[in-house]
Amino acid sequence: MSATTASPPRRDRRRRGRTPLGRALTALGVVLVLAGVGMLGYVGWQYFGTNIISKQQQAELRDDLVKSWDAPEADDATVVPGDAIALMRVPRFGDDYEVPVVKGVDDRSLARGIGWFPDSARPGQVGNFAVAGHRVTHGEPFRHFLELRAGDEVVVETRTHVYTYVLRDDGTDRELDFSEGWVLDPVPGEPQATPTERLITLVTCSELFHTDARSVVFGELASAVEKDTADTLAP
Repeated sequence: MSATTASPPRRDRRRRGRTPLGRALTALGVVLVLAGVGMLGYVGWQYFGTNIISKQQQAELRDDLVKSWDAPEADDATVVPGDAIALMRVPRFGDDYEVPVVKGVDDRSLARGIGWFPDSARPGQVGNFAVAGHRVTHGEPFRHFLELRAGDEVVVETRTHVYTYVLRDDGTDRELDFSEGWVLDPVPGEPQATPTERLITLVTCSELFHTDARSVVFGELASAVEKDTADTLAP
């Protein structure tokens, strides 16, 4: 009878397979899977969830703003950061495009609408009415910014007036670093000059994902109509 080597019991084989390295690799695999799921959830929230929440907030803010215009105690000068000062319509972005313009360009304000740089001119004033908005996430009001063309209209409605600006350039004409603050000057690029025109500046991210580059377009006031009398005011 020939001698044969007996196989170790199955229980022993399983026990010998549970080495510290094996347990560490298994734990690492679980951590990586959970991290991947968490990252997918975060990206999904940023690119879909924030849009749903922001668009709901924008709709509520738009309705509240219109109602406030009918209140006898309405006072544009008392607007606080995050509150709406106007409604913006851009025909290039669609017939149903109407987004509140809010005071401030911090994260909270930009999640509620198009942000107005408070140190710039108010709508219709001499100087530079400068605003910024997201291209993606948080309602993405400027998602189609690069489709803008010279001659496009930007309509800004306040409690008392409807201002129509006409753009001077295309959405793809000007890409700058985020630090180029001269675009916000009363006379863009001429910080010491005294403004004589009524301008608008629109700013957004140049890419759909995180970038330090900004796309910028300028426009000028073409008409101002007082809502109560419908009289056209000279710009």
